This record gives sequence, structure tokens and C-alpha cells, in this order.
Amino acid sequence: MPSRSNGLAAEMQAVRTLALVGAAAAGKSSLAENLLYKAGAIAACGSIERGSTVSDHDPLERRMQHSLNASVMHLTHAGTRIHLIDTPGGPDFLGQSLPALEAVETAAVVINAATGIEPMAVRMMEYAASRHLARMIIVNKIDSQGVSLAGLLADIQATFGRECLPLNLPDGVGRQVVDCFFNRFGQSDFGPVEAAHRALVEQVVEVDAAFVDRYLEEGDVDPAELHAPLEQALREGHLIPVCFVSSRSGAGVAELLDVIVKLLPDPTEANPPDFIMGEGAEAKPMEASPDPSLHVLAHVFKVTVDPYVGKMGIFRVHQGTVTRDSQLYIGDGRKPFKVGHLFMLQGKDHVEVSHAVPGDIVAVAKVEEIHFDAVLHDAAEDAHVHLAPLPFPVPVHGLAVEPKRHGDEQRAWEILGKLAAEDPCLRIEHVAATNETVLYGLGELHLRIVLERLREVYRFEVQTRPPRIAYRETVSAPAEGHHRHKKQTGGAGQFAEVFLRIEPLARGAGFQFADEVRGGAIPGQFIPAVEKGVREVLAYGAIAGYPVVDVRVVVYDGKHHSVDSKDIAFATAGRKAFMAAIREARPVVLEPIVQVEIAVPEHAVGDVTSDLSARRGLVTGTSGLGGGTVAIGGQVPEAELASYQSRLNAMTSGQGRYTIALSHYEAVPPAVQQTLVSQYRVHDEE
Repeated sequence: MPSRSNGLAAEMQAVRTLALVGAAAAGKSSLAENLLYKAGAIAACGSIERGSTVSDHDPLERRMQHSLNASVMHLTHAGTRIHLIDTPGGPDFLGQSLPALEAVETAAVVINAATGIEPMAVRMMEYAASRHLARMIIVNKIDSQGVSLAGLLADIQATFGRECLPLNLPDGVGRQVVDCFFNRFGQSDFGPVEAAHRALVEQVVEVDAAFVDRYLEEGDVDPAELHAPLEQALREGHLIPVCFVSSRSGAGVAELLDVIVKLLPDPTEANPPDFIMGEGAEAKPMEASPDPSLHVLAHVFKVTVDPYVGKMGIFRVHQGTVTRDSQLYIGDGRKPFKVGHLFMLQGKDHVEVSHAVPGDIVAVAKVEEIHFDAVLHDAAEDAHVHLAPLPFPVPVHGLAVEPKRHGDEQRAWEILGKLAAEDPCLRIEHVAATNETVLYGLGELHLRIVLERLREVYRFEVQTRPPRIAYRETVSAPAEGHHRHKKQTGGAGQFAEVFLRIEPLARGAGFQFADEVRGGAIPGQFIPAVEKGVREVLAYGAIAGYPVVDVRVVVYDGKHHSVDSKDIAFATAGRKAFMAAIREARPVVLEPIVQVEIAVPEHAVGDVTSDLSARRGLVTGTSGLGGGTVAIGGQVPEAELASYQSRLNAMTSGQGRYTIALSHYEAVPPAVQQTLVSQYRVHDEE
């Protein structure tokens, strides 16, 4: 009688994991629907237009008729359990599509035959290669009118390499497909399949010298014997299979299921994930073994937070077996949680299971401590194990938000925090310099969807505006200021007189205050009040309403009255003397200059550098990133980058991306300063 361990090992080898990635409108959701239907997991195919697909179950997705979230599904075909992740194709939603790569052995890049290779397909192919995944290309909508599938295959090989070879070919003008791996003879829309068969076999046997010798001697090798070298070729990227399907007619879908089961790697055949043990300089690579009998290692690649259901963590098991009622730790947490219920997901539906082996994608609900990128484990020695971080694009598109109702600030922060917990490319930050809560995302659409979710799911209304630029004020020359404050109101009056001088400091030096009063002209107990008045100007500005920086203030003389002098009088005198000095010290407004790194296709370098110059920017250098991509480094005023991603998309056909970091502050041009000063209205603080 087989042992339980042997049974779990066999179960694990009958698991496949696949992420459908690529551009929007490539037909990924429709293809997933067809795969579920063909495998008998659903009774009928849903429709994007009717909002009835398994994967696009979110109300916003149904209304927009586009995937906005990664959706997890599963099906069984030929005794093999297939975990399928449908991902959004818009570049604004990389925070949903990229983590799916951490949960699968194979990334399937879906290409729309009618539109050809789009930038998102190229990016996802690069990301999958960087994570050492097996990759395949699925050409969808092969029955589209007026397309040249042979020409598209040539484009695929030119873009991604000659290792992209078809496992099947369209036949009957895209009405069906014919296998060309196991099948040596036959016809297709491309002509005889023999050439495609030979190319495939030659590509696979190249990784194994023994098979090369046999092939040269015998002229062919039985494909059934090539499983091991095929998996090696997939692991090494020596082969990127191409399959043809139509999610509209269902052509090629059954054949694709067979390819997934027969040819794609199981958890024991893929490259191991990039686990790391330890932190910082002490961190060392470690390998998780896809063995169901070992201690548990699992990775949380997606978190959802529902106001009614609570938090759900979706994770991939890499080692060991997770069972219902088992105890798991979250990262270096000291308190375990109990797996009360274990689910496999079918879109929005939860299917309870008793256990999960390496390769399985499952979920636990109502565990508040669980978070994105957490490693779940059941052994103390794994407390400091984590996955190498994904290269997420940095969210730089900002929007200042505030609740419509006064007093709801704390609730707004909590809800936005929940949304950020679901999306690693969404960042919420309180910017002290402008006293704003700013939501940062990957683009306008990304933030618009977040605000829609805020309104529809959480019933919470906010007001939005572009974030304020964190301008500063300073002085460029020494000057002196004087003010006598005298106020008589019938009773005790107010009297204070302050003489001070100011001088500019080096950029970034901050603020210095010195007391050089001699002879008790201003008694020592009033000097802090003078400084308080000066600091009020530092906070609220003197000419344009922005904080004053990099200035030294020296109080050197003044007068007081034995009865009427008070702290409030010296604070007022200090404030007004400081403002008078600033107006004589050639005040300037400073603007933040950011270091920008822009990745663009080679053909767009000229347009992008010219555009940067037109934005008062300075190009500091360019370097090749490989794959026809160039990195442009530069410095540009932050104020010039409003809606820059939209402009970059237009110049690069959607392929450009950029990151920013604060570099330094510089004086704004005179025309800009004049505009900022004219917009400022001084409020009478008296």
C-alpha cells in the first residue's frame, strides 16, 4: 500500500501553475474562461461584455470590461490540477500582474494576433526571464480577419529570439490547430509541419549531448523520450514554445490543455524560487525543496481586504504540506495562527480543501497579521527567510487627497492603508512639507480606479487635487530689519523693539539663530519670544507663503518697557523685523529638483531628451539597458513633471517608464517667482 508521503509526492507532480500575462485586450480572461469550460470546471463560457467571466468578478472590472486584479482559478485535466492566474494587462496595474510571477512555474505571454506584439508583452517577457521562469507564448484570436500569422511568428522570433518555436500551427484558416511536436507529418496553414517538428526536436536535443548523437545517427528522436531535455530547455530559456488558439471559437484550447499537462514543468522540474536566508550583508541564498514531507515554506503573493469578509492572504506552497488546522508563522512573527479553513479560489468563489502540496495556490481568510510578500512557515529556523524582492516600478504619479467631511482624516488614512496593502505599487504618504496626504500610483488610471474603489466599496468620499510642490524661500544677500511694536488699549499696553540682521547660509544648512544683544537692551527672558516670532515666518513664509530655509538670524539690539513689554510683544516685533529684513535681502523662491531615470526604447531617445530640455531639465547621461532599451539620466524641476507619464507614453508608444528622487533645491526663474509671489496673499495676522 503506498505511503501518504508517496501519495503527496505523486499529487505534487500532477500540479501545473500558469500565469496569463501580456497586454490589455489580448484575450487573457476569455482564454481562461475557455480553459475552465473545456476542462469541465464551469458549465458554460461567460462573457466579458456581460460581465459573467470567472476571473473578472469585481464590479469595477465588469463595468470597465477590463481586468484590474490578478484572479486565481483552478481546473483539472487528464488527472492534473492546473492553477491558473489571469492578470491585468494595463501598465498601471503591474502591482497586480507582477506578483503572479512569484506563484507559478510558467509565464504564458498572450499576444493578440490582430494587434501583434505590444509593449506590455515585451515587459512581461523580460520580468519572467529575470525570475528564471519557463516562458511560453500564446497567440490568441488566430481567426481574426486579415492577419498574417506567419508574419507574426517571424516578428515574435525577431523580438524574443529564434528559440521561440511553435508547438502547434494553425490550420483551416485558424479554425483548428495541428500539433508539430509529437506529430512529424501533416499540413497546416503554414504548409507541411515537418519543418516545424524538426526545428523543435533539434532545439530540445541540443541541451543533451546523448540525444544529439542519436538524432544525428537516426534522423529523428521519439518526442515521448524528450521529456527531461525539454524541461531543461524550458528552465534554461533555450526553448520558448509558441501555441496558437482562439478564445472566441475555442480553436486550440483543448490542445493547449494537453500542452500544459504533457510539456510544461511541474514543481519538481522548474527553477527553484529565489529564497534568501537572513538580512542585509548576512543574507545568503537558500533553496526550497518541492518536497511535501519537509517543513512548510509558502509565499504570500496577493492580499485582498474586503470590508465584509476581512483580509485574505493568497499564497503559493513551495515546500512541505499545509493542512487544515495546522499552525503557521508569518515571517519573524512569534505567534502562529491556526489554519482554520484552507481554500482554493475559483475567481470570487472559495473551494475548501483539506491540504495543499508544493505547487498549490491556496488562501486563508481573517488573518489580520498576514501581509503581501510574507513567508509562511512552521519551523523556527525559517523566521528570517524571504523571497528576493521583485523589481516593482516606483509609483511617482501623485494625487493629494482629503476627506470631504472634516474629522474623517483618521478613517481616510485607515481605508487608504487597506487599499495600499492590496497593491505593492500603491503608496500613501503624509508629506510634512506641504501638510498633505498624497496617494502615489503608476498612472492616472491606476489612481482613478483606487478612488472608485474607495467610493464604491468603502462608501467613503474624498476630495482630490494635484499635490502641492514643496517650494522653499530663502535670501541671497545680508540685510537688516527693525520693528517697534507699540499697542495701547486702555489698560496694560504692549511694547517691544527688535533690531536684527540676517545672512544667507549654504544650501541645506537649515536655520541658525544667535543672540548678540548687549547691556540688557532686550532682557534675556524675551529672547525666546523673539525667536518664536522669527520661527513663525520660517514656517509660513515671507514672500510666497513657503517655508524659509538656509538663513542665519542675529538679534543684536532692541528696547523694552518695564511694564508693557511681554512675550507676545517681542514675538510680534521679532516676526515683523524678520520679514522686513527678508524683503531687503533679495529673497528667492527655491524649487525641488529631482533626479530622474527614464527607460525608453532606442528610437525614442531623441524625443525624450528634447522634451526634458523643454521642461528646464538637464540630461546627465545615457546608458544601454539591453533589449533595445536605453536609460536616460537627468535632473528636472519637479513642477515640470505634472502628468509626465502621459507625455512619456505618447513619445514611447507606452513603453517608457521613469523613477524620481529628490536631488536638491535651486532658485526658480524670475518669471516663475513673480507668478508665485503674485498668487500669494498676505493674511493680516493681527
